[in-house]
Amino acid sequence: MTLLPRVVLFCCLAVSVGTSHAETLSVTDDSGAIVTLAAPAQRIVSLAPHVTELLYAAGGGARIVGAVTYSDYPPQAKSIPRVGDNKSLDLERIVAMKPDLIVVWRHGNAMQQIDRLRELHIPLFFSEPHKLEDIPATIDKLGHLLGTEQQASAASSAFRRDIGSLRARYANRPPVSVFYQVWDDPLMTLNGEHIVSEVIEVCGGKNVFADLKPLVPTISTEAVLAANPEAIVTATPGATNPEHALPSLDTWRKWPSMTAVARNNLFGIDGDLINRPTPRLALGAAALCEDLDAARSRRPN
Repeated sequence: MTLLPRVVLFCCLAVSVGTSHAETLSVTDDSGAIVTLAAPAQRIVSLAPHVTELLYAAGGGARIVGAVTYSDYPPQAKSIPRVGDNKSLDLERIVAMKPDLIVVWRHGNAMQQIDRLRELHIPLFFSEPHKLEDIPATIDKLGHLLGTEQQASAASSAFRRDIGSLRARYANRPPVSVFYQVWDDPLMTLNGEHIVSEVIEVCGGKNVFADLKPLVPTISTEAVLAANPEAIVTATPGATNPEHALPSLDTWRKWPSMTAVARNNLFGIDGDLINRPTPRLALGAAALCEDLDAARSRRPN
């Protein structure tokens, strides 16, 4: 079976947008690869929930013919035919959909299967946002490949405006030391290179484990106690029901002398808003900023 190559997106937040000549559309994705289409993409397969959201924001929601599990926002995305999940893709179904562009989550999808899709010469765009600016940049790039630049520009501008407003509002607030808990067994956090750490900075917070390696380091309870954060934050279930129960912060109450516990600064934020690199991250950032302001208000006089 042969596929006519048109557009493949290997989803990795890209760097620059441009056209190679008047008749083609070309952008650079997050892997540094140049993705070129002969015409605006019409049949797109999204291989990550955040990619689905970005495609809708860019004006291409109606052109998504296949998506993975948990692609549930906006609500109409729930009706898109499924092609597997981030662990296992239904390659035969993807091929049968005759996509002219596939948008991939670089570190979320099984690379062996992605390599098989690449062999079919379908354009792939890799998405892997590491910074807040990567979100609007990717929306603009997708809009270019879709030919929906106007709608994409409106969405990307709105996100930049919302984040810029938060930065300005909290820039001069007293800093709050923050431990962001990803998981409890083993105990895991995020370092300063993660996009959530940048959100913490936007709110005037300081990630107490920013200097650790790798991106999602495993730490000890003793390390958290030694850091003595003023606030502890974690993701809570949003509209997306997780496969496993998310960790509770109540276990930290066993150490009442820790500042975060003593001042009741244990905060949970909707995981769909804080963990997905999409325009809704601005909502997650606003919620976190309010929580850190609450922590400031609980400081003793």
